[in-house]
Amino acid sequence: MKEFKIRCSAIGQIMTDGRAKGTMGKTAESYLKLWVLEQVFNRKKMISTKYMVKGNIMEDYGIDRIGAWLEIPDAVKNEQHFEDEFMTGTPDLLSGDMVIDLKSSWDFTTFPYFDTECPNSDYYWQLQGYMHLTGKKSAKLIYVLSDTPLHLIESECKSYCWKTGEMFEDVIADFVHRMTYNDIMPHEKIRIFDIERNDEDIQRIIERVKLCREFINNLKR
Repeated sequence: MKEFKIRCSAIGQIMTDGRAKGTMGKTAESYLKLWVLEQVFNRKKMISTKYMVKGNIMEDYGIDRIGAWLEIPDAVKNEQHFEDEFMTGTPDLLSGDMVIDLKSSWDFTTFPYFDTECPNSDYYWQLQGYMHLTGKKSAKLIYVLSDTPLHLIESECKSYCWKTGEMFEDVIADFVHRMTYNDIMPHEKIRIFDIERNDEDIQRIIERVKLCREFINNLKR
């Protein structure tokens, strides 16, 4: 079995403490047990949600919006994978001494319109990992509110109609209006959160990976 390394996108799952500080919580233990199962059986658990599907489809649009907003003329998705002894990850964008991570909100109700600080601690940890791997000093977490692809809107509408008994033709226009935003000004559809590199927290991640390896070794006995 290969040695455990944490994906930056999953760092938040292993940073949850148990009842005693410095021990792992249930979320971390569940994540590690799944990791071991995937190694033993040489298979990956497939996870796909509507939020992930929209994020993947609208990724290029989001990067274009970020490039225009931050005046990065050559903004393209980063394809370089980074890895060291403890972590692995592929940041969305790299610009100068900065890491940029894009999040596509599902709809206007999940868009962090009023937030003034990073709205999700998992993303804080993810960006600390990226900064560690790339040597960058700062990061931006950027939420973009984009139009939902039509086939996803139709899927949502069909699900609603199945539950309520309403007719698709009667409500689809309302769904399109609720999930597309061409009438909204561009500055209302982007939120940027600055996250500075924290070497103490990066060291905490490294120490937690070591603890994860101990937990995995005990599982294998």
